[in-house]
Amino acid sequence: VLNDIEKAIIYSGLGFTPNNDGSVIRINIPQLTEERRKELLKQCKSIGEEAKVAIRNIRRDGVDNIKKMEKNGDLGKDQALDGQDAIQKSTDEHVKMIDETVAKKEKEVTTL
Repeated sequence: VLNDIEKAIIYSGLGFTPNNDGSVIRINIPQLTEERRKELLKQCKSIGEEAKVAIRNIRRDGVDNIKKMEKNGDLGKDQALDGQDAIQKSTDEHVKMIDETVAKKEKEVTTL
């Protein structure tokens, strides 16, 4: 089991080298260098951008569903507009939360 864990740590891409003595796995975590901090910042921004794209895709799907429902006569024009507004507000809130989280993480990573 320890060999599987050791392999998973090595292939995780975190840059850690585990030491396995047969009963315990030890991981030495060195101080962050300036270069590693920059890599982590890029990774934080990338993950944040991926999350925002996913939210925008969900918004697009929701708006498309509302338009289909309006076209089929299941919703009136006012209801459709209200639904689209609600989806947009929710999207804006979640994008703002992602931006705040990424900014917080960036601050944590850059703090010495």
